[in-house]
Order: sequence, then C-alpha cells, then structure tokens
Amino acid sequence: MRILALEKEVPGASAGDNTALLRAEARAVWELMQSGIIREIHFRDDRSQAVILLEAESTAQVHQVLAQLPLVKAGRIQFEVIGLRPYPGFARLFKP
Repeated sequence: MRILALEKEVPGASAGDNTALLRAEARAVWELMQSGIIREIHFRDDRSQAVILLEAESTAQVHQVLAQLPLVKAGRIQFEVIGLRPYPGFARLFKP
C-alpha cells in the first residue's frame, strides 16, 4: 500500500541545538529508504516540511515506523499519515 506522510511541527517544541538530532534523523531515514519502506522523501517548495511517500502493509505500520524517528521521539515533529489507493479513472477509457 502506498502511503503519504506530511510532516507537521509540534507547536511549542524546543528549537535548541539540533545538530546531533538531525544527523540521527538523516541516518534513520536513510535506513528506512534502504529497507524499501520510504520510497521518496522531499521538502515542500513553499516551506520546510517533509513529504514522504512510503510503501507498507497499512497506515498503522507507517505510524509505528515514523514514531521511531529521532525528531518524532524528541517531540519536535509529528506526521499526518494518508493512505493512497490507485486512481480508478483510467478504466473509463476502456468502457464501451
């Protein structure tokens, strides 16, 4: 199942020195990409917000996986997780 995850900052989260935390986050995301769970990761052009496309069995699995990211564990960010389904419109092209 394809799943979209949109990063959201946690209101009131401490900014502090994030150097070690951001490095740990990058490593965790890299490992998830290597395992095939994260398929793509981008940042929005209009603001610093990650947009992640994942492949997993369910949105519940994605919630569990993302909960292990260092920035999520530290309470700095959270994710809106959206399950995706294939576009059915192409079938209309082949109906009599």
